[in-house]
Amino acid sequence: MTEQGVRWTADQVLALAPDAASRKAGSRLGTAGPWSGTGSGEGSVWGLCEGSGSRPYRTVVDLADPAGPAYRCGCPSRKFPCKHALGLLLLWVGDEGAVPAGGPPPDWAGDWLAGRRGRAGTKPAEGAGGSGTGPADPEAAR
Repeated sequence: MTEQGVRWTADQVLALAPDAASRKAGSRLGTAGPWSGTGSGEGSVWGLCEGSGSRPYRTVVDLADPAGPAYRCGCPSRKFPCKHALGLLLLWVGDEGAVPAGGPPPDWAGDWLAGRRGRAGTKPAEGAGGSGTGPADPEAAR
C-alpha cells in the first residue's frame, strides 16, 4: 500500500499488456516460483526471473513516471512491457510478501532508474515508495 492507500490491481497490470499472448504469458509468471531478488521501493519494482537464458532476466519497472510505467528487462522480447515485466507486476500486486518493500534497488536496477530519471528530470513519485500508485486510466497507460 502507498501512503494514500492505493494499490494496483491485476486488471490494471494486464491492461498494460501489448496483446493477449503477453497477458497469458505474464499471468503464468505472476507467481513466486521463477522469481528471486525481488523488491520494491523508490517508486520501482525489480526482480530476477529464471528464463530460457543461462542467467536470470533482470527486470525493473519504474512506477514514478507521470506518463506511466517504464520497463527494462534483459530478455530478447521486443514487446513492451514484456511478459517478465507483467509477471513481476502481477506478483507485486498479488502477493505483498513476495516482493518486499523498502531498501534500495540493486545496482543494475538503480543505475537504470537513475539514468532514466536524470534524463527526464523526475524523482520518485510522492507515496510511490513501497507500492506505487496505479495509472488513473489503464487504457491511457498502454
